[in-house]
Amino acid sequence: MSETITFTQAYNRALDEAMAADSSVIMLGEDIGDKEGGGVFKVTGGLSTKYGDARVRTTPISEQAIIGAAIGASLAGMKPVAEIMLMNFVTVAMDMIVNHAAKLRFMSGGQTSVPITIRTRTGAGIGAGGQHSDMLEAWFCHTAGIKVVVPSTPADAIGLLRACIEDPDPCLFIEDALTRTLKGPAPEANYTLPLGKAHVEQEGSDVTFISYGRPMQDIRQLAPKLAEDGISVEIIDLRTVSPLDTETVVNSVKKTGRAVIAHEAVRSFGVGAEVAARIQEHAFAELKAPVLRVASRDVAVPFSRVLEQEFLYKASEIEAAIRQTMEGSATR
Repeated sequence: MSETITFTQAYNRALDEAMAADSSVIMLGEDIGDKEGGGVFKVTGGLSTKYGDARVRTTPISEQAIIGAAIGASLAGMKPVAEIMLMNFVTVAMDMIVNHAAKLRFMSGGQTSVPITIRTRTGAGIGAGGQHSDMLEAWFCHTAGIKVVVPSTPADAIGLLRACIEDPDPCLFIEDALTRTLKGPAPEANYTLPLGKAHVEQEGSDVTFISYGRPMQDIRQLAPKLAEDGISVEIIDLRTVSPLDTETVVNSVKKTGRAVIAHEAVRSFGVGAEVAARIQEHAFAELKAPVLRVASRDVAVPFSRVLEQEFLYKASEIEAAIRQTMEGSATR
């Protein structure tokens, strides 16, 4: 029987392997050292004991200082992995990320790279409130010079995190709060995946479903049910949200003629809108129905658990959108 691991174990394994393989890989973040508990989410447990406090550095509570120090270390030849505890807190470090990390390669005429990986966690559904739950990936997808990555399986978490650490440019690696204990098959040692390449998880002929992160868990449950009703779904996991693998998406939609895009983030101005725009630009003639989007509501994430569930997209909405596009309907 093959080994299974959780997402948390996958993140830890990827970091462990990266630090073992390359002494220039260091880590910075709040409470990440073993003396402080190995991180709030236990991702970094055991690493400071194994590699020392000089390489796994617990920092003050200052997101701007964490990212600033990571950028400085990268310019000095290191490969820093900076943990920002929750994604909403990246707002404190936006100047460092957008004006420095993402731009230094361009502003130095290509003489300087910033090989930092920013790990952060987010996700609604656990009653953490509006300042601890936002999916803000679209902000960074709109920023030239930074890659945005969201895994949907523990194996992908290892392969993509290792690739981010090895990449010469800044990468934002987004971890999902709700799925951290879910298990999946463990890959072989030192497993990596290419950045910027989507994965066709399931081939189909009727409709293309495009997503990343948590909604991939939903479609894996829905696809067999839809197949029983004669609907063949091609499933594309973007893995890397930016740069977007337009070729894989467009080729799939040209084959099926229909597309449904889902993401946890709010609907307006989201990744789904960009994917839909590229589909109509490159595959309009092949479309048999309008491209549909499933996303969360355009409000702040509520603290009330009842309201939070009303805010979030639902698996039933994904199923409804797929069935609707099969009928060629335009609006939801």
